[in-house]
Amino acid sequence: EFNFTHAKPRARAAPPAGDPLLFDDTSSAAPPMNSQGFYTPGYNMGGAPAGGPGGAGVNNLFADPMASAAMIYGSSLANQGKDIVNKEISRYVSVNKLKYFFAVDSKYVMKKLLLLMFPYTHQDWEVRYHRDTPLTPRHDVNAPDLYIPSMAFITYILLAGMALGIQNRFSPEVLGLCASTALVWVVIEVLVMLLSLYLLTVHSDLSTFDLIAYSGYKYVGMIFTVLGGLLFGSDGYFVALAWSSCALMFFIVRSLKMKILSSLSHDSMGAGASAKPRLRLYITVATAAFQPIIIYWLTSHLVR
Repeated sequence: EFNFTHAKPRARAAPPAGDPLLFDDTSSAAPPMNSQGFYTPGYNMGGAPAGGPGGAGVNNLFADPMASAAMIYGSSLANQGKDIVNKEISRYVSVNKLKYFFAVDSKYVMKKLLLLMFPYTHQDWEVRYHRDTPLTPRHDVNAPDLYIPSMAFITYILLAGMALGIQNRFSPEVLGLCASTALVWVVIEVLVMLLSLYLLTVHSDLSTFDLIAYSGYKYVGMIFTVLGGLLFGSDGYFVALAWSSCALMFFIVRSLKMKILSSLSHDSMGAGASAKPRLRLYITVATAAFQPIIIYWLTSHLVR
């Protein structure tokens, strides 16, 4: 017979000290401490990993001295490469000079376009100087620039593509031929001008960029001519060609006159010096008279 009234509950024995537990209970455990009595870095007192799984990797990346050194070294290599490229470009092209020809604003562009199309009422054609340095185009409408020729060239190519597309004659080869022909004519014109000035020993303020700018202004007249032909047919084309050609010739003569003919006082008077003014005038007039021929040559095939 068993006596249930006097049975005592059996106490649970504590686990042996040497046996490891299957799961550690860390819900109430204190943060780990290092040998100096401080909490170890990166421990989250809330129990969750600080910054999530990706945060620790990012922190370790920026805290890694090797990664920081690699970033600094890569940045220095990039700066050195940039300096080398700028130095190589500066050997052939003056960057500061090139920036001068693109120092324009919208006000200058509007005034210059009006001057190119309506130059007859303009009175003062002299380029202004400040301490022996010509003013930038945005401050002087008479100063040559490369912004308008560049944008006009791109517009001419787009307009040529549209004209060829309207006539069902568009192809990448034809458009590429138009672009290359327009560039080649400008290069030839500039080279002829440089050779003529060299053979005549003309000392003027004209630089290669100046000649490219004056030669590139013909693209504005070419755009006007093609638009006239597309909108009003062959009659509109020839009227626009006559207007743009006369305006450009007048503009070139008045602009180059201040650059070429005004340099006579700087030349030494020697044998044959009396013929130089006539030859310089011929160069100026020939350059102006050459513009309508190029405009017609580069636009006549776009309007039919």
